[in-house]
Amino acid sequence: MAIRARVTVTLKNGVLDPQGKAIEGALSTLGFAGVGQVRQGKVFDIELEGTDKAKAETDLTAMCEKLLANTVIEDYAVEIAG
Repeated sequence: MAIRARVTVTLKNGVLDPQGKAIEGALSTLGFAGVGQVRQGKVFDIELEGTDKAKAETDLTAMCEKLLANTVIEDYAVEIAG
């Protein structure tokens, strides 16, 4: 059995997001009016062996702290399916 999780990593508020700005401008150019601020991020879908959700959450948090997110400028959220 496996645990499925989604980790979402986004830039912290106040951190400049040039990709988000570029996307915002492109949407406007394409005729999408009324689009406010755009912030880009990254999503990781991860499958872990086992059934212990508490251990999975601990492991996923450690993964974020050590590799998946630059915690100086990024926030992350962990969602475990089910």
